[in-house]
Amino acid sequence: MAINNENKYDIRQLSIEELVEFFESHKEKAFRAKQVWEWLWKKSVHSFDEMKNIPKHLINLLKEKYVILPIKVNNIQKSKDRTIKFGFSLDSGELIESVLIPSFNRATACISSHAGCNLGCKFCATANIKTDRALTIGEIYDQVIYLKQATNELQNVLFSNIVFMGMGEPLLNYENILTAINRITSDKGLNFSPRRITLSTVGIVKMIKRLGDDKVKFNLAVSLHTANNKKRDILVPVNKTNNLSSLSDAIKYFYDKTGNRTTFEYLLLNNFNDSLKDAKELAQYCKIVPCKINLIEYNPIKNSTFEKSSENNTNLFKEFLESKNLIVNIRRSRGKDIDAACGQLANKISSDI
Repeated sequence: MAINNENKYDIRQLSIEELVEFFESHKEKAFRAKQVWEWLWKKSVHSFDEMKNIPKHLINLLKEKYVILPIKVNNIQKSKDRTIKFGFSLDSGELIESVLIPSFNRATACISSHAGCNLGCKFCATANIKTDRALTIGEIYDQVIYLKQATNELQNVLFSNIVFMGMGEPLLNYENILTAINRITSDKGLNFSPRRITLSTVGIVKMIKRLGDDKVKFNLAVSLHTANNKKRDILVPVNKTNNLSSLSDAIKYFYDKTGNRTTFEYLLLNNFNDSLKDAKELAQYCKIVPCKINLIEYNPIKNSTFEKSSENNTNLFKEFLESKNLIVNIRRSRGKDIDAACGQLANKISSDI
C-alpha cells in the first residue's frame, strides 16, 4: 500500500470492505464508507475537504489516517494530427506519460501501468528509462479521469476506448491494474464498458492464464511482433522464459475460459520480420484461436538500428495474411511529432521541465 512522507496510507488502495471496517471500528455507520467511496471513485475528488456530505469530525479522522495521492499534470503536448500527450508527475517524484488519440468523433486513451519498464524490448523507448515503479490504483485511475476530461473539451468527440498500451507491462502490475479496471467499469465508478477496454501484454504466460481464471471481460492484445522464437528473443527478451509455445498454450487457455478473441500486435521492421516467410509463420501461429492482427508502423527511437518496413512489403504482408482469411488492420502512427506514437513514450519532454 502506498504511504506518503507523513506515514499515511493511500486511501484509494483500500477496498470498500476495508473502508467499511475502518468506519465501524470508529463506531460510525457503514453508509459513511459508501459516501466516501462515491467521492473517491464516482466524483474523483483529490481532497477530503471536497467531500461535502461528510461531517467535519469524520473528515479530520480520515486526514489523520489516510491521504489521497493524485497525479499532477506536468506537461501537455498537441500533435498536428490532434493527438494529445500528457506528462504526469507522481507524488513519489517519478514521471509518466499517457496519450489521448482522437479519431473523427471518438477518442482512445492510452494508459500507463508503470513509471518505466525493465523488460528491455528493443523497439521501445520506455525500456531506456531506469526506474520501473508499478503505479497504484489511484494513479492508473487518474490518467483515465484526466484524459476523459480532455475529451469532454473537444467538440463532438466521445470518450470511447481505453487501451493499456502505455509505459510498462500491465500484467506485472496485475492486482492494481485489475482493481483499477474494476473501478473504471463499476456503476459506482465510471461505469465504462469492459468491452471497450484492451490490455496489451508482451506475453507473460502465467498472468495470461490468470486473466482466464479471473474470467475478465475486457479485451486482450498480445505484442507478438514475430512468430519465430529466435527473432522474438531479440525483440522481446522475456520470450526466453515465455516462448511462443508456452504463450500459445496460455492464449488458448484464456480463450477457453473467456471466449474473448485475442488481438495480435505485429510491429513491421524492415528486412527483419516483414518477409513472406515471416507472414507464413504468423499465419500458422494465428490458427491457435479466433483472432485479429494489427500491423503496426515502426516509430524510430534513439539508439535503435531498426527501420520501418517499406510500404510495398507492408502491403504484401497484409495481402498474404488476408489470403489466409485472417482479419488484418494496419495501425498508422499517431503523434509521432511529439514522441507520442507506439513505442516512443519515454518522458522525453516532461523530464526536461
